[in-house]
Amino acid sequence: MTDKQIQFDKSYLQMATIWAKNSYCIRRQVGAILVKDKMIISDGYNGTPAGFENVCEENGVTKPYVLHAEANAITKVAKSSNSSDGSTLYVTASPCLECAKLIIQAGIKRVVYHDEYRITDGIDLLRRAGVEIVKYDSID
Repeated sequence: MTDKQIQFDKSYLQMATIWAKNSYCIRRQVGAILVKDKMIISDGYNGTPAGFENVCEENGVTKPYVLHAEANAITKVAKSSNSSDGSTLYVTASPCLECAKLIIQAGIKRVVYHDEYRITDGIDLLRRAGVEIVKYDSID
């Protein structure tokens, strides 16, 4: 990987980190940026579906219908005229298993993240599908 690619990766991860601050979730705020041909084609953060109250947790437990940042970015690009095929997903936390399935089906070829999720099933599935995985411990 070139120094320029590393610089791009870290810059997009910083953008995803800033975008995560839009989330109303208390337990964890996650942001995602979808990039293709060096252009941002979609973004997302974790939260409730459109039209729902902006409350992600109840009694300290995440509501079951809260969407992950990756799912929001993928569904947002699906509503546009853009295609996620061959794109790179920058996300602040490693994808869960459900989001990994969406990533594979959306044709995303590369996932870049910096925080490790406690369960690695998503990353394991992405590797199995041939999706390139890049983890940065620091994005400074």
